[in-house]
Amino acid sequence: QVQLVESGGGLVQAGGSLRLSCAASGSIFGFGVMDWYRQAPGKQRELVAGITRGGSTNYADSVKGRFTISRDNTKNTVYLQMNSLKPEDTAVYYCRVITGGYGNTYWGQGTQVTVSS
Repeated sequence: QVQLVESGGGLVQAGGSLRLSCAASGSIFGFGVMDWYRQAPGKQRELVAGITRGGSTNYADSVKGRFTISRDNTKNTVYLQMNSLKPEDTAVYYCRVITGGYGNTYWGQGTQVTVSS
């Protein structure tokens, strides 16, 4: 049974920083792509950043230069370092992983990030 445990959300003032973590477990084939998505009230869920097992990354234009995604394959954990936060970054952030082997997709429970102006 794959489990994802997210942590690190909270309330921060504009210009501040937060670091999200998502620890994955339960896949005998390990994990391939690991992503962070976010969903603001009344908006669709959108991709924020993704990273492959080999370390290749991609970012939404809105977060380039401010957010950094990284992963520790020994811990099956993906991180999202968020700097220079803006009120428009306020959303529930979700971790998504794709397992090795059959390529099944799993989502975390979400963590709230609120940026005050």
